[in-house]
Amino acid sequence: MKEDIRETRLENGIVVLTDKMAGVRSATLGFFFRAGSRNEPDELNGITHFIEHAVFKGSTTRSAMQIAVEQDRLGGNLDAFTTHEETGFVIKVIDDQIGHAFDLLADMLTSPRFDDADCVNEQRVIIEEIKMNEDSPEELLGDIFQREFFPGHPMGLAITGTSETVRTFGHEWVSAYHRSAFTPPNLIITAAGNVDHNDVVERVRGLKFDSGDPFVSGTLTPPVPASPIWIEQRDDLEQAHVLIAVPLVSARDPRRYAADLLVNILGGGTSSRLWQKVREERGLAYSVGASSAMYLDTGFMMVSAATSPEQTGELLDIVVEELGAVARGALVREELDLMKDQTRASILLGLEDSAGRAGSLAQCEMVHGRQVPVEESLANLAAVTVEDVQAVASEFFRTENLAFVALGDLDGLEVTRERLTI
Repeated sequence: MKEDIRETRLENGIVVLTDKMAGVRSATLGFFFRAGSRNEPDELNGITHFIEHAVFKGSTTRSAMQIAVEQDRLGGNLDAFTTHEETGFVIKVIDDQIGHAFDLLADMLTSPRFDDADCVNEQRVIIEEIKMNEDSPEELLGDIFQREFFPGHPMGLAITGTSETVRTFGHEWVSAYHRSAFTPPNLIITAAGNVDHNDVVERVRGLKFDSGDPFVSGTLTPPVPASPIWIEQRDDLEQAHVLIAVPLVSARDPRRYAADLLVNILGGGTSSRLWQKVREERGLAYSVGASSAMYLDTGFMMVSAATSPEQTGELLDIVVEELGAVARGALVREELDLMKDQTRASILLGLEDSAGRAGSLAQCEMVHGRQVPVEESLANLAAVTVEDVQAVASEFFRTENLAFVALGDLDGLEVTRERLTI
């Protein structure tokens, strides 16, 4: 399905991007802000995520119930999220409802009420969310990893904040931070599906913002990844939950295509090296996989699995052995070609979904400041050689880079830097 992307950059800094899709009745609208948890002062850790929640509590013209009713009437497909580097609000509707969807999102995001009573209620909700995450081994392990991998940096702090910081988020702080961070220069509005670019632009021109003093820094300090060995004893867990990670390229690095393929070769599917070695050959885990996170100025690759505590050492040794083998040149052309085919299929199938296209428009703008045509992405993917992938592996898969974080009944497990030798 061919892309039909149009772009308008308004005088106030808002970027409007649309991708018209022929033959569909859906339309996805997204408001994406260049403001995430890493932009926050430490004492306000979690306030961006809090705002993402609190805008649903009511605006100057709509109550929380009215927002909920309109959301359900439009189909209920309104999603909001906060990451370390952005905050997004995305709604998918039938094409003849995009005007109503725009009005709803615009009202919520430009005129939120942030009533004190609502803020207190939302504090309770988010504190329960924090507790829920602490009760989930996978979520808790992810937070521990982020904290230990990026020590002393905002990237190491939880996106949700802490119970202590969240309890301070009342009307005054939340309103001030919203005015400073959720501003036109930080805003990208995207629409994909059966949409009209000029119509979307005219609606955007009518938006009114109340800007305040800046909290969000325009220049971010890059984090310096650490290589922690961290084991947290939890004898109440049946399984040990394990993360093994190394630094990787950033989202802006031209080697990102080679890095993505490398991650998939290691643990991106059922034919991957780790799935075959850990699950199929040894039966050590129900699931094992590798994934990557690429930020504006850093990145990492993470191998994750859960296994019986007594098998944790064996699983760790297999992962380290595979990383070492790849770093020393064990990749073969057939593996690379297989993962190229898998990645190409994923890219092309994603073009059939208006929500995926709307998100891609925003990501390209945030990361690259331009749209990367699918033909360019596919060409860059096809051009990756075994030597390119090997170069990334040999640079980052090093003993001194390796991080190990585990959670479970692991009393007696010995993990030393020597054991992590690649």
